[in-house]
Amino acid sequence: MSSSARSGPTVDLNADLGEGVGDDEAMLAVVTSANVACGFHAGTPRELVATCRAAAAAGVRIGAQVSYPDKEGFGRRFMDIEPAQLTADILYQIGALDAIARSVGTQVTYVKPHGALYNSIGTHEQQADAVVAAIVELGGALPLMGLPGSLSLRLAAERGLSVITEAFADRAYRPDGSLVPRSESDAVLTDTAEIARRVVRLVEHGEVMAVDGSRVQVSAESICLHGDTPGAVEHARAVRAALADAGVVVAAG
Repeated sequence: MSSSARSGPTVDLNADLGEGVGDDEAMLAVVTSANVACGFHAGTPRELVATCRAAAAAGVRIGAQVSYPDKEGFGRRFMDIEPAQLTADILYQIGALDAIARSVGTQVTYVKPHGALYNSIGTHEQQADAVVAAIVELGGALPLMGLPGSLSLRLAAERGLSVITEAFADRAYRPDGSLVPRSESDAVLTDTAEIARRVVRLVEHGEVMAVDGSRVQVSAESICLHGDTPGAVEHARAVRAALADAGVVVAAG
C-alpha cells in the first residue's frame, strides 16, 4: 500500500479475468489491474484477445496470470514439474499473452501466478526459483505479484526484480498470513458488507483477521477481487464504493 499526500492512501484492485467465467466487462469497470489467464488453466486465444482489448479500452493494466498446464483442474492442483520445464512454461505463457496484448495496443506489465502455482511458490524453493528465473530471462522488467513474506517475492527481490505485494478481499487467512486452502470450509468469504469492511481495514490499518480471530499484519499494494466467485461483481462494486467513502484512491501502482 502506498500513500498520497493529497488524498490519503492509494491501493490497486486486481481481478482474475479471461478465464471464460464471470462477468469480465463488469469487473473491468471496477478494477485497475487485470490478471489475464494465459491459456494453461483457462482461456482460449480468442477469449484472451477480447479480454486484452477490453482491458485496454478500460485503461486497466494487464498482468500475465501464469499457471500449471492444468485446464481440467483449473490450475488448482499442485504439479511436480521439473524446474527447467516450469521456467519454459512461464516464458511461453508470458510471451503469448504479451503478443496478444500488443496486438490490441497494450502490453503485459506484471506477472501473477494462478491457483496452486501461486500457493506452491510461497514455500517451494525450486518452483519459486523457476518462476523468478523466467522473469529474469525476459529481461527482469516485469514485477512479480504475490503474498507478502512469500518465498517467491523474496527470491525475486534478491535477483533484482520489482515485486507487488497483495492481499485477498474474499479469502480467509491463517494466523501465519497464508491463505486457507480452498479445500477447507469457509476458505472463501461471501458476505458483501464484510468483504468491503475488511478491505477498508486492510488498507487503512494494514491488518486482516485470521480464522482464529487473531490479527495478521499485511502490507499490500494491491487487493485481489476474484471474478469467478458467486456475487463477485457485487463484492467488487461494494469494495470500490467503501474505499471511496474512506477517502482511499484506487489506482494501479
